[in-house]
Parts: sequence; structure tokens; C-alpha cells
Amino acid sequence: MENNTSIVLLEDVTLITLQDCPADTATLAYLFKAIADEGIDVDMISQIATTKKTFELSFTVSGDDFGKVLDLAGKLRKENPSLKLNVSNGNSKISVSAQWMRNCPGTAAKVLDIVSKVTPDIMMITTSETDISVLVPQSDGDNTLAALEKEFVDCSVERN
Repeated sequence: MENNTSIVLLEDVTLITLQDCPADTATLAYLFKAIADEGIDVDMISQIATTKKTFELSFTVSGDDFGKVLDLAGKLRKENPSLKLNVSNGNSKISVSAQWMRNCPGTAAKVLDIVSKVTPDIMMITTSETDISVLVPQSDGDNTLAALEKEFVDCSVERN
């Protein structure tokens, strides 16, 4: 079986986490429309429900868009004073993608096991049927990429 696995490293990624967001779809739509109106490309998105009537939302943007997102977050906080903002910049996103991952149990466990041996800090994980992406500190990006590349030896590696 041909491997056809692609691994992509993207550097200078900023993680934005909004805590205590009002738990309604209109707020999400408003937030992402405002981001899009500024020409900001959002990449990884993860929402966590809380026991309150709020949620926690994390997403990533290019380090170049960090300032624009902070400005938008400030406007959102004026409308929702309970909203809390956490920012972590200088990260690397590493994506492992392949069609063979579809309906292949244990693939996420394998990728996460490899990554855990390189860095103790996995800041965010997103998945689809054919892609597993992890956000790690940029200082661990090259070692994480090398470890994944070693495991998936027939893969094509791309640095962005």
C-alpha cells in the first residue's frame, strides 16, 4: 500500500482563546464575520462547552494578524465585559494528512504518541477524517516534524 502521507509545518502561529463567550450561534457568527471582514484567515478552531451558559473558543491565526485580532477582541469585550482573552504567539502547527487515515482507528493515538515524546506541550489538536493537526511551541516545531517524518518515512514534507 502506498503511504501518500503529507506533513506540513506552519510557523509563527498565534493561538487565541476566548473564555466565557455567550453560548449562542449568533455570537460565533458575529465574531468570525468580524475577523473575515478584517481579511484575517482563521485556521484551527476548537469550541468547548462549559457548565455555565458560556463556552470557551480557541482558534489560530497567522502571527502577522495578531494585532488585528487583539483590536477585535477589545471591541468584543466592550459588548461582553465578562469575556476573557488568552493569547499565545510563536507556535508551530504541524498537520499530518492522508486518505488512508479515513476509517483507520488508532491514527490519532499514534500521532499523539509520537508528538508526546518530543514535546510536553500540545496546545491544541484538531482532526478530520484525513487530517490530524497539532499546535506546539515553535521551539518544538522542528523536532516534532522530524519525529513524525521518521515515523511516516514515505511522506512528503512541506515547510510554510
